Amino acid sequence: MEVLITADRIQTRVDELAAEIVRTYDGKPVTVVGILTGCLMFTADLIRRIDLPIRVAFITASSYRGETFVAGRLEIHDELLPDIAGKHILLLDDILDTGKTLTRVVAHLIDRGAASVKVSVLLRKLGRQEVPFEPDFVGFTIPDKFVVGYGLDFNDEHRHLPFVGILQPG
Repeated sequence: MEVLITADRIQTRVDELAAEIVRTYDGKPVTVVGILTGCLMFTADLIRRIDLPIRVAFITASSYRGETFVAGRLEIHDELLPDIAGKHILLLDDILDTGKTLTRVVAHLIDRGAASVKVSVLLRKLGRQEVPFEPDFVGFTIPDKFVVGYGLDFNDEHRHLPFVGILQPG
């Protein structure tokens, strides 16, 4: 597997993102909502560096199932989400690919009454976006390759890797 982003580069960029987030929210309380399961490592590392009053919650929104490189139908489950009416939400996801998932999840959170929704993604994949969407905070821009590690998986494997690597099909 080719290492695309080293563990050290990820940790340095997470520090930078946390600083940007703290400046943006300027002391306001924030509810951090991670999209499971890919966001787990990013969320854990990021929230430890955000010096703001925060709550942490999770939702699931998944379109990949099993051994596939092709997205399927999106399913959103928010049973783990507390009341977010009137709250400032920082939505975290592992990757901005087509933009469909994040667009739908942001709309879902607004429908639930969020005062504001800002989005941070660890990775933004070039050349795949199908709907207009601009995240507020981006860790890294990457080429159109299937990547795993640091929370991203293939068939529920490779999430534990401390780096982001390019998975070769076959």
